Amino acid sequence: MSAAWALTLSVAMHVTWNLMARYLPREANPLWWVLLAHGVLLAPWGWWSLFSHAHWDAGLLALLLVSATANTVYFIGLARAYERAPVALVYPLVRSSPLLIALWGSAFFGQTLPAIAWLGIGISVLGLWVMASSARQGSDRQALPWAVLAMVATSVYSLSDKAATQHIPDFMGLVGFISVGYASAWAALTWRMFRHQRLWVPARRIGWLPMLVGGLCIGLAYALVMHAMRSLTAAEAVSFTNAGIVLATALSMLVFKETQHWRMRAFGVGIIVCGLLILAAN
Repeated sequence: MSAAWALTLSVAMHVTWNLMARYLPREANPLWWVLLAHGVLLAPWGWWSLFSHAHWDAGLLALLLVSATANTVYFIGLARAYERAPVALVYPLVRSSPLLIALWGSAFFGQTLPAIAWLGIGISVLGLWVMASSARQGSDRQALPWAVLAMVATSVYSLSDKAATQHIPDFMGLVGFISVGYASAWAALTWRMFRHQRLWVPARRIGWLPMLVGGLCIGLAYALVMHAMRSLTAAEAVSFTNAGIVLATALSMLVFKETQHWRMRAFGVGIIVCGLLILAAN
């Protein structure tokens, strides 16, 4: 499968889950249920493929540890940010990670990007910041450190995942690699829920359909991004997945009639599209 098709399917899954997740009750802890569903539906198959077919050495073990740790930090940071601010503010900030990925990749891994790629990534990140500003309220400042933490964690696991693709020949092996981090994140979310609520399972459950769709999408969508990383830099692959935010925002405004701050959101979408077109012309 080509990188373009992999990213297209990833964006479709991302949009499907994103639109469904915004209508789930926050107190149900949807991330917990979706990670659990992923662990049941996909993780066993992925782990079998990873441990059977990957080229194991000390390097892959180190990458697995780094990725799992960063994924855990990402989900904790995301959950903490969502407790303090709406998704419309938090998620665009978190998805600004391609700029950091490009910086880390250039500084520490010798990954080179042409000037036009830097320009495209920078413009698309500016569009994300414009979208986030449309949802900002005075009480949301407490969410910013957690959103930034999730963004930094995204940049770390994206680079480690890019390096891991050299050790993993098949697609389900990529799913298995991701599933290790998701299992770690799910365990951390469970422990945090027990510490704060004295519950091992959320008090409310999401429906079977959102759980099934979310469980399939959250893992397969990112495994497709990892597959695209075989031929693209991590910064480019993650940048192109932000087309999902563009599509989800457009659908929310045009189909679901969510018109609050629509001018600023539409302006941000336009900037992101320009950035992605510039990046695609690279």
